[in-house]
Amino acid sequence: MIRFLIHVLINLATAAIGLLLAGWIVPGVALQPSGFVVAVVVFALAQGVLGPFVFNVARQHAAPILGGIGLVTTLIALLVASLFSGGLTISGFMAWVGATLLVWIVTALGGWILGWLFITRRVGDRSKTAQ
Repeated sequence: MIRFLIHVLINLATAAIGLLLAGWIVPGVALQPSGFVVAVVVFALAQGVLGPFVFNVARQHAAPILGGIGLVTTLIALLVASLFSGGLTISGFMAWVGATLLVWIVTALGGWILGWLFITRRVGDRSKTAQ
């Protein structure tokens, strides 16, 4: 249960960082402070729910694109998060491309790094102290 909560917190943190960076770096991406938390929660939830679904659909119908599942999931999660008014606004094709790439990179790398720091490393430390 603790690992699950840590994963949830990591997903929320990386989503927040990715969306903040996209809003700061990518022209055409705007975040409103009043809806930022909603945008982060909706994005992280959509990404978590849609990931396995998109993977299964791609595996059945388009196996060659399995490597791009993270990008597709991020794009769809951004679309879902942008449907909630007052949080995230993305306008223009290049803004969608840039936001998708940037948020995908941040969430992927952040998930791996933070997962290693808080889960793998902590579990390894506990197993060493238990011996």
